[in-house]
Amino acid sequence: MTRTEQFQELRPLLFSIAYRILGSVSEAEDAVQESWLRYANSPTPVQSPKAFLSAVVTRISLDVLKSARVRREEYGQPWFPEPLLTDPYEDPERSAELADSVSMAALLLMERLSPLERAVFVLREVFGFDYAEVASAVGRSEAACRQLVVRARRHMAGGRPRFEADKKAHEQLADRFFDAFKLGDVDALQALLAADVVLAGDGGGKGPQFGLGIVGRRNVARTFLASIPPFLQIGGVVEQREVNGQPGAVFRDLDGNVVGVMALEILGGQIQVIRGVSNPDKLAHLGPLGDPWALRRAVNRARRNPGD
Repeated sequence: MTRTEQFQELRPLLFSIAYRILGSVSEAEDAVQESWLRYANSPTPVQSPKAFLSAVVTRISLDVLKSARVRREEYGQPWFPEPLLTDPYEDPERSAELADSVSMAALLLMERLSPLERAVFVLREVFGFDYAEVASAVGRSEAACRQLVVRARRHMAGGRPRFEADKKAHEQLADRFFDAFKLGDVDALQALLAADVVLAGDGGGKGPQFGLGIVGRRNVARTFLASIPPFLQIGGVVEQREVNGQPGAVFRDLDGNVVGVMALEILGGQIQVIRGVSNPDKLAHLGPLGDPWALRRAVNRARRNPGD
């Protein structure tokens, strides 16, 4: 097998490692590409392409994350990961860990870890690398990596919602949720929301906020019912999709361009958190983008003149 073939076979794994460390699709893709260049130009034989490339993409991602954390601290409003519609790496033996670790809730929780803790946690807890491989990837001793994993587990356990693997039940609840707000059924909508449900958005100052700390089922339901019916009236589309392994949707304007993404966090048979991303910088990988501000103006006009 040539190096090109080896790399292509491992590419899904490399992207999935990089995305979980970085929370950014674009940065993860860049890290994977840089890993290929280093692999292709390595003058020495490589005994284990998987170990070599996993270590390289981890080190590159660590370097990127250290500088990215400064930008995120200066973001000025809630920062959410770039939405991921499809995780390219599959491993039936670790399907639960993979699904849990790619959720927005888990990625946001990993933001609390140091870059090194995050990398070690991802390699060991998510992808099941042994400690020797983890130590080689991050340039630390096995003993140090064990301590890092213990600290990371403690941080993650402290704020992590209980993971529920009943995907079908979540999809059915999401179907009822989207049907309710498309139809403007306030009672049905409120029945699906937790009493203390939170609606939060990441517009990055470049797109309208889905919500800025809107809390409570009544407030969240009113927010949706004030905006979704007029959005649909002017030709907007709510396309149900899996977002970061959880039920969600892509919002498109009347020309089919992406203007936002929403992800639902479901626990105990109710929607606990709704996260929206409208920052166009975080949506470019999903296809052509619309103008979210022009769309908002059109929605506001439709709201004021519902009969037009």
